Amino acid sequence: MFPAILFVLCVVAYRVAAGLLIHSGAAMWLSNFAPLAAIALCCAAYLPRAFKLSLPLVTLFLSDLILDAIYQASFFSWHVFARYIALALVGGIGWSLQNRASLKTMLPASLAGSTLFYVITNAFSWATDPGYVKSFAGLIQALTVGLPQYGATPTWMFFRNSLVSDLIFSAIFVLLMRAESPRARRLGLARAH
Repeated sequence: MFPAILFVLCVVAYRVAAGLLIHSGAAMWLSNFAPLAAIALCCAAYLPRAFKLSLPLVTLFLSDLILDAIYQASFFSWHVFARYIALALVGGIGWSLQNRASLKTMLPASLAGSTLFYVITNAFSWATDPGYVKSFAGLIQALTVGLPQYGATPTWMFFRNSLVSDLIFSAIFVLLMRAESPRARRLGLARAH
């Protein structure tokens, strides 16, 4: 479990570093290449009860505090609330897989989690941002190109980046947990004798 927790903390540190690079304009291609949904999914599927939802939400909270200070954004907004709700729902998917977690189940769950997160957060933006027309066409705009002032990175690119990063992170997390399992079993057996 320790390598998995360390990996989650490294991913959060990466999220902050990538945010700094994006903010400076040096790496716009990294926009949303942060596996938030995968953190919620994998922690809920693999970690002990005390860490299932608390670790992803606390690490997201801490990284949000840092990034909001850098971007001079308000931490207390409805958009942040929608993001946490979406991550909790993705965690629910992981929780449902906790007894069947493997690459075979986690990679499709990662795709579903990324899609769920994307749809919830972008539909929420569409519903609350006055820049979007409140029609089906406005919803499609929110899910594909976003608003003109954010034209440098359309929303479909955010989705693509989060989908790829979530898949990569989920695969690495599952492999870390698989690699740890034989060692953990040996340690458990050694203590039992």
